[in-house]
Amino acid sequence: MRIKWFSLIRITGLLLVLLYHFFQTIFPGGFFGVDVFFTFSGFLITALLIEEFSKKHEIDLIGFFRRRFYRIVPPVVLMVLVTMPFTFLVRQDYVAGIGGQIAGVLGFMTNFYELLTGGSYESQFIPHLFVHNWSLAVEVHYYILWGLAVWFLSKQAKSNGQLKGMVFLLSAAAFLISFFSMFIGSFLVTSFSSVYFSSLTHVYPFFLGSILATIVGVRQTTSLVKQLDKIWDLRKTLLVFGGGFGFLLILTFFVKFTYLFAYLMGFLLASLATIAMILAARVLHEKTPNVQEPKMISFLADTSYAVYLFHWPFYIIFSQLTSNLLAVLLTLIFSYGFASLSFYVLEPWIAGKDTPILQTLRPLPHIHAILAASTGILAFIVFLVTLMAPQVGAFETDLTVNGLKQAATNISQTKVMTERAEADSLGIADGTMLIGDSVALRANTALQTALPGAQINAQVSRTTKTANEIMLNNSQNKFLPKMVVIATGVNNPENYKEDWDSIVKNLPKGHHMVLVTPYEGDKTKETYAIVEKEA
Repeated sequence: MRIKWFSLIRITGLLLVLLYHFFQTIFPGGFFGVDVFFTFSGFLITALLIEEFSKKHEIDLIGFFRRRFYRIVPPVVLMVLVTMPFTFLVRQDYVAGIGGQIAGVLGFMTNFYELLTGGSYESQFIPHLFVHNWSLAVEVHYYILWGLAVWFLSKQAKSNGQLKGMVFLLSAAAFLISFFSMFIGSFLVTSFSSVYFSSLTHVYPFFLGSILATIVGVRQTTSLVKQLDKIWDLRKTLLVFGGGFGFLLILTFFVKFTYLFAYLMGFLLASLATIAMILAARVLHEKTPNVQEPKMISFLADTSYAVYLFHWPFYIIFSQLTSNLLAVLLTLIFSYGFASLSFYVLEPWIAGKDTPILQTLRPLPHIHAILAASTGILAFIVFLVTLMAPQVGAFETDLTVNGLKQAATNISQTKVMTERAEADSLGIADGTMLIGDSVALRANTALQTALPGAQINAQVSRTTKTANEIMLNNSQNKFLPKMVVIATGVNNPENYKEDWDSIVKNLPKGHHMVLVTPYEGDKTKETYAIVEKEA
């Protein structure tokens, strides 16, 4: 039995993610859409397991894993197969180390891959094509461990009520451990990506959904649903659903990935808003027995998982070839096309189901040979791309080389600066130090030519706050030359005024400072408006 209006929750999660990826400047908090998926999945999976026990007095663990396999794996494999040929349209930087990415995807370990390689969800010059699969990895980890846990509890439970009680307590304990791991960890990490990607810290929305599943069923109408059906009229039910959706929109518009609030309370609030929507949708199903869910809504919900998988690599590729709006349009066309192929053809075919579409396709001549040949060709292309792909992209190589040149130059200049400082009445050496970010790092050679003898201190993703700390450190160690050039500003510019005021205030006596105007060339970045305003 399909519960009407649950589809709207899936659509909401996907919508927020797409808006975030396509128009990050306008919807900086769309990443909360992932937590909508997490909470709903935790609710749905747990509720179905409990209802299976209620009906059969046991849980078929192998059957559970088989259903999850047929739903999860085919779209993932199809995503890898069909996106790799498109990588020939972009430079090789985008497939650097692609073998590791693919291994992470197929092994459902993308979140750990990104953690180990120092990946950042937002601040990547060359975004990984499959970084978005981090959420699928967390989901699969939950499915495996939680499926085993509920199955084990079902072996101990003597009644459905007892199983619900044990699931509730275990869910609550797991939620508290995960939530406080993120809450405390957010104060300790240097990059929020560490707690964002981690299965331990970001799994708690699933357990909030699991807690809800013990009191709100899917196919079974629980006493709470019956009671709310009596208390809430249609208007109040819609208000609760709309309230949850509206709150998610507020988070989407006003909370950014770099805000500490997102990690302390943001993900929790997004999950609670989703719970309100789930509860309202379940009651709304009871209140609309004669209303059919529109087919378009069902279609958008059915394909939401596969669209999530396909959209990111397609968007990254198309955004390198054309304008953002056209890239979005192409991404949606290809994503929904392949998502439909996956959901309506590939997945039921592999699962051995018989659908009207498959009844039409199976009699076609040589259909199996065509599918096998197509799969073989695509697999060969994946192998070829993986074989030809460099381990390190040209962009990253250039940054590394310039970093080494910078280090060598700075070592030789330290002695010269010390000798000059001894001759100066204030102990200040003549010369120039440029503290910059990746732009200055890549331009190291050109800067050395334009400013002979200048000390270039540049690093990828450097912020103005960090530049301030470097300036103070060099001053305390008597290595700061008379002229200081600050060439930062695009990375984490939210506290522009405070950072600039601080760095000017901290400039030691006898030194001069030059501030290089920051520039953000990508108008789709959320930092663009801030940079333009302050510059």
